[in-house]
Amino acid sequence: MPYITPQIRNVALAGHPGAGKTTLFEALLHAGGALQTAGTVERGTTVSDHDPMEKVRGHSIDTAIASIDHAPGNGGAIHLNLIDTPGYPEFRGPALSALSAVETALIVVDANTGIEHGTRRLMERARQRGLCRAIVVNKIDHESADCAGMLAQLREQFGPEVLPLNLPADGGNRVIDCFGQSAGQSDLGPVADWHQKIIDQVVEINETVMEHYLDLGEDGLSGEELHDAFEQCLREGHLVPVCFVSARTGVGVAELLDIAERLFPHPGEANPPPFRKTNGSGTQPVIATPDADAHVIADVFKIVNDPFVGKLGIFRVYQGTVKKDGQLFVDDGKKPFKVAHLFKLKGKDHVEIDQAVPGDIAAVPKIDDLHFDAVLHDSHDEDHLHLAPVDFPKPMFGLAIEAASKGQEQKLSNALQKLAEEDPAFQVEHLVELNETVIRGLSDLHLRVMLERLKDRYGVEVKTRPPRIAYRETIAARAEGHHRHKKQTGGAGQFGEVSLRIEPLPRGAGFEFVDEVKGGTIPGQFMPAVEKGVRQVLSGGAIAGYPLQDVRVIVHDGKHHPVDSKEVAFVAAGKKAFLDAIGKARPQVLEPVVDLEVSVPEAQVGDITGGLASKRARINGTDSVRGEIVIKAQVPLSELEGYAAELKSVTAGRGRYSLDFSHYEPVPANVQQKLTEAYKPKADED
Repeated sequence: MPYITPQIRNVALAGHPGAGKTTLFEALLHAGGALQTAGTVERGTTVSDHDPMEKVRGHSIDTAIASIDHAPGNGGAIHLNLIDTPGYPEFRGPALSALSAVETALIVVDANTGIEHGTRRLMERARQRGLCRAIVVNKIDHESADCAGMLAQLREQFGPEVLPLNLPADGGNRVIDCFGQSAGQSDLGPVADWHQKIIDQVVEINETVMEHYLDLGEDGLSGEELHDAFEQCLREGHLVPVCFVSARTGVGVAELLDIAERLFPHPGEANPPPFRKTNGSGTQPVIATPDADAHVIADVFKIVNDPFVGKLGIFRVYQGTVKKDGQLFVDDGKKPFKVAHLFKLKGKDHVEIDQAVPGDIAAVPKIDDLHFDAVLHDSHDEDHLHLAPVDFPKPMFGLAIEAASKGQEQKLSNALQKLAEEDPAFQVEHLVELNETVIRGLSDLHLRVMLERLKDRYGVEVKTRPPRIAYRETIAARAEGHHRHKKQTGGAGQFGEVSLRIEPLPRGAGFEFVDEVKGGTIPGQFMPAVEKGVRQVLSGGAIAGYPLQDVRVIVHDGKHHPVDSKEVAFVAAGKKAFLDAIGKARPQVLEPVVDLEVSVPEAQVGDITGGLASKRARINGTDSVRGEIVIKAQVPLSELEGYAAELKSVTAGRGRYSLDFSHYEPVPANVQQKLTEAYKPKADED
């Protein structure tokens, strides 16, 4: 059906693994009329988990998108774009990119298991992104569900602004609206009590609404006043509504659709997207307005390399109208592409449409220049425009790979490029010094899934070597370095001499190259060659073969020869002078340290903390959550190899853990010695 921006709702379902996001996604599609029959995860028949690997594993690996054209009983009509996101932390890349395309994040929690690490992390991510947040408590009909305890836990964890819009009744077999009505008895007590709490929370956001409420009472508030106040509460985080549902039985699902229509913000009401425009005078903010007649501004938040359609770029329109057969530019490209086909998505299926209005989500196929976070526009006025970047987790697990068969190298390279396009938290590196291709992901599981995709989707078999920890190198002191490169082979020779100084930068600062040469001792045309030599050391390392970071290089003197000086000579001189300085600057190997959360039965806490202590862990505290103990610690990543199997053994399969990158810090002296000694033979061979 035709629709306009105020009818659009963009909602992402997110949450901890096992909370029931995919089942809820399916139930919403069914309740909204987009599906005749709801599929199930167990039978592998859901719209969301359509990938063969997802069906085998029984959980989501990638995001899935589908739309509902819904006409609730109150006479309104909405076009709801739903995005189902994977819950496992290994697949956070696609999940976080989806949050950049919506106004509302529905955080799904299990009424039986309570708040888990994934819940807290996603609530914080959505808050940082400026999204409206709502919580869906699922599985309320389960015999062990404790809805009252769940709501109390949510309010304790996330604040008094967490309040229910509906309440479970009859043991989770039905729900009662407590925002629009105040009569009845629920499983959580009188409806009137919760109704008053949420009305009090909503009206205090706006002075005018508060005055009307105090003067005339609730009956004196117009529906528009209450809606506007509610939407402002959502946008400012003053209210985090809770909806109780059973996605399995459908209880509360139709009511959730009605809540989306009545109360969730449309793209014109939400916080404007943080676009930035970069030009000669710096970077300025640009506000994209949901005006259908304005120039097009859209952002690609997902790439799918479909075996039948080719590359599919999925985008969110922020301004203007994208029309079939129209023309769009990609980023700063000078040549536009024709929108030959324009699709809406329904899982793996594509439905052709004529246009996408502001706020809508659509896709274009077979445009090779498209990439994650590309900005699409129809005027060069929008050149140099970009959306504020998503802060993706750092991929810390590495695996060195090579094609199993000769002649497959280019096929492997192309396949890896396509996989990296689809997942912003999956990276491919080619280490020139070691002539090695390394893939990096968020866990061993993440990398195993990628290797399966290489084989199943692209027919590429690979050989792997043991996981490589993403160590880094740095320096701890200032030092001087010097090298004279002189080579005479008959005829014109090679000559270049470089003197430089290095000094450490704060952790995470990266690299700086400074030219302080005076008097032309190194002519300006050779300075890029000096920097090239320095950067060769940065990428390949100096003492253990790992990238070098957090260092400033200041070139202050040198010599040249009017005939024999060449670029190659200054590349060599710059590289050797840098290595000379590093050897005097107390070089260090840095290791990644992660924030670890382990949930275990209370009886195994001692065994787990003792095991972590043997891994050089720093225990930061513990929390008690529903009979389990959550242990928070910081641990060097290198110490966690095989930890999943260890935890399973100690807790008889009842333990769970998650980790996030925290920072880099120097390795112990014995570890550094081991790493440098392992590198020496390779360096000697070079």
